[in-house]
Amino acid sequence: MENKKVVTLGEIMLRLSPPSYLRFVQASSFDAIYGGGEANVAVSLANYGLQSHFVSKVPAHEIGQSAINALRACGVNTDYVQRGGDRLGIYFCEHGASQRPSKVIYDRAGSSIAEAAPGEFDWKRILDGASWFHFTGITPAISDSAAAVTLEALQAARDLGVTVSVDLNYRKKLWSPEKAGRVMGKLMEYVDIIIGNEEDADQVFGIKAGRSDVTTGELHTEGYLDVAGELMQRFGVEKVAITLRESLSASDNNWSAMLYDGKEFYQSRKYSIRIVDRVGGGDSFCGGLIYALIRGMDCSQALEFAVAASCLKHTIHGDFNLVSADEVELLSQGDASGRVQR
Repeated sequence: MENKKVVTLGEIMLRLSPPSYLRFVQASSFDAIYGGGEANVAVSLANYGLQSHFVSKVPAHEIGQSAINALRACGVNTDYVQRGGDRLGIYFCEHGASQRPSKVIYDRAGSSIAEAAPGEFDWKRILDGASWFHFTGITPAISDSAAAVTLEALQAARDLGVTVSVDLNYRKKLWSPEKAGRVMGKLMEYVDIIIGNEEDADQVFGIKAGRSDVTTGELHTEGYLDVAGELMQRFGVEKVAITLRESLSASDNNWSAMLYDGKEFYQSRKYSIRIVDRVGGGDSFCGGLIYALIRGMDCSQALEFAVAASCLKHTIHGDFNLVSADEVELLSQGDASGRVQR
């Protein structure tokens, strides 16, 4: 397979978590790692052997360099990361268990990428030779200037014929549904493939799946076919993928997904997962789907690969999905025993 170039744009942050399952108020120390939506996708793609580039802006000090080092250690190209600004965004993550949910507290206002302005990135050079560009709804949410940078990237991708995917990734702590719908609606003009979870289309565009209640874990896939169809009709995209999480508790989830190409509706197998760390689960699905489609898998195979990839991510501490394509393919082909490999 040709080593295709894929570019992602977003914010990488410092993640601080109490060790084990301690609550914030119990913590006397925090485990420090790095991650963020598009950075997590970039790591997945690098692990699968693609030429993976991450674009962002980080402060020109040791913490910014540490974030870059974390990506480089996973094989991600960081040549297009700008240095500048005053701070790296931080988020605190308390891991839930059983009926106690996980919690995230953001400390990211005024981060370097949030203050980046149009014109700082040479998008024609960055996207030269790229086959794919990926972003999420988080980046335009962090600031109006970051939204303008995203639009600039998308316009360049359109001019260069680069395939564009978006993970809607609505974050209520960053913006309102009204602003999300307004800003994302303009960006969707440049998108070829939409990815979202069971709530995103409703929260961003007011497109709700009938008879589903995410708080009780009751999801009816028929309703999501209607959601996918409306997204496709409204925005003229090629494909819509929706991940379906049935939250039995913070520790146990059922996990599957669907894909619609305008002609056929594909439903993946369902995995019952005992969760180690669910942060980055959606990002790992995106990375798996992008890789599978670039590799030329058909829709059914691509969907199964993406769901298997995200299933494995739920078993790994940290934001990054540290698995190989071979490991994902083994699971997607039916080996879910978890037996020791000798």
